[in-house]
Amino acid sequence: MKVLFINGSPDPKGCIKTAFQEAQKLFAQEGVECEEVWIGNKDIRGCIGCRRCKTTGKCVFNDLVNETSPKLKEADGVIIGTPVYFGNPNGTVLSFMQRLFYSCGADLRMKAGASVVSCRRGGNSATFEALNQFFGITGMPTVPSSYWNDVYGYTSEDVYKDEEGLQTIRNLVHNMIFMMRAIQAEKEKNGLPQKEKGTRTNFIR
Repeated sequence: MKVLFINGSPDPKGCIKTAFQEAQKLFAQEGVECEEVWIGNKDIRGCIGCRRCKTTGKCVFNDLVNETSPKLKEADGVIIGTPVYFGNPNGTVLSFMQRLFYSCGADLRMKAGASVVSCRRGGNSATFEALNQFFGITGMPTVPSSYWNDVYGYTSEDVYKDEEGLQTIRNLVHNMIFMMRAIQAEKEKNGLPQKEKGTRTNFIR
């Protein structure tokens, strides 16, 4: 099994990296492969709604989004991480995730998804909820933990002092491994669940 980590922090050694290292250590102990994509300081523009990806199978802007798309398709689980910017995920990670999830064209159902947020003081809950929106719309079950997946600190060293935050990350990993194994076993036995298609409405129809 494989988990794809998407690090949206501009600091490659910041608070999100500390949380990710805690998670990756446990995954490795259980034989789960981990790959991390760092996008924090990359030049990632937003989606322009051209819909070219629906015919070509990739985004019209050939950057890290298209490089990551095959990794998303291959992964059994995905963990997205970002610091809080003005009560929201930083703009780079949102642009990246919107283009990635819209353009990849893969069936992402039953891939386990989770988000991890770091903040100095506040805004973590809104940021956490914003990232989790990507999972529900693509049929990805969101992995629970013992609290919301956030760590507190201004520096990476601060995160080590947040004992409950790191405990939450570890519980997230244990739950994600359980879910991925259970989903894999069910897929091998019965395949993916049925999915209805074709009905699309707007708010007045």
